[in-house]
Amino acid sequence: MIQNFADKLRASISTAILGKEDVIDRVIAALLCGGHVLLDDIPGTGKTTLARSLAASIGCETARIQFTPDLLPSDITGIHWFNQKTQDFVFRPGAVFTGILLADEINRTTPRTQSALLECMEEQQVTVDGETMPLPSPFFVIATQNPIENAGTYPLPEAQLDRFLLCLHLGYPAHEAERDVLRGKAAAVTQAVVTAQELLAAQKAVAEIHVSDAMQEYLLAVTEKTRTDRTVQVGLSTRGLIALQNVARAWAGMHGRSYVIPEDIMDVSADVIAHRIVMKGGDRLQKLDFRREAVLRMIEETEVPTEQC
Repeated sequence: MIQNFADKLRASISTAILGKEDVIDRVIAALLCGGHVLLDDIPGTGKTTLARSLAASIGCETARIQFTPDLLPSDITGIHWFNQKTQDFVFRPGAVFTGILLADEINRTTPRTQSALLECMEEQQVTVDGETMPLPSPFFVIATQNPIENAGTYPLPEAQLDRFLLCLHLGYPAHEAERDVLRGKAAAVTQAVVTAQELLAAQKAVAEIHVSDAMQEYLLAVTEKTRTDRTVQVGLSTRGLIALQNVARAWAGMHGRSYVIPEDIMDVSADVIAHRIVMKGGDRLQKLDFRREAVLRMIEETEVPTEQC
C-alpha cells in the first residue's frame, strides 16, 4: 500500500518537477512520517513549484504564506476580533488551519513570527489567547528559504530547524531535464491523485514497519558518531534519532519492504541529520553542504551490522 501510494504521488509531481525524482521521494517520505520539510536552495530551482505540485496532488486543503519582515504571528495562527453585531469576540483562523501549508521564504520574517510555527509543527495545535485548538489532520508544512541572500533575512534558529524532519537541496536540473523544460514538457498538476484518507492510512502503515534490534543499534551507532566526531560541536539529539528511524521506516515502505535495512538508514541520514548538527569552526562550516559532507563521511566510518533482522 505504501509503495503504491508513493508511486502515484511521485508520478504526479514529476510532471511539474522534471528529473528530480530523488528529492520528490524524500518529500513523500517526510509526508508519510507526518513530518515537515525545509527546501534550502537558490531562487529559481523549483522549490515553490515542488510545494505547489505536492499540494495539488493530494485531495486536502492547502494554503500559502509569503513570509515578509512585517508578517505578524497572528497572520499565521489567527486572531480573536470583536464582532459588533453579536457583541462578542470571534476567532478568525490563520493560514495554518489547513492540510498542507506552503511557507514561502520563511527566513524573511522575524524570529517572533517564525516561532509562531513551532507549536503548530510540533504539537499540531495552536494556542491563541489561552485557547488551544487542534489543526487538521493531516497537517504538513513545506517551507522554502534562500541560503545565499543575507540582506533582510533572519536565519532560522537551531530549535526551529529541528522541527523540520528533512532539509533538502534541489540543485540545478540535469541537462536533459532542463532541455525538456525549455521545450514546454513540464506541466502543472491540475488534479489530486491521492486523498487525505489514503495519506492517513499510509502514515499508519509506515508506523508499523519493523525495525529490528540490530537496526536500532545501528541507528544508535550513527547518532553516537555525530556526538563524538572531532569536527562536530553539537551532535544529533534524541528527537533527531527518532526522526531518523521514522524516515528509514517510510523509505523501507516506499521500496516495498515491511522492515528496515541498513541501506534505508544510509540513504536518508544526510537529509535528516545535516541541519540538526553544529560543526566546529566559523560560519563557513555551518553551511548545509559542509554539514552534509560531514554526515556522509560519518556514515561511511560507522560499522554496519552483519545481522539485520
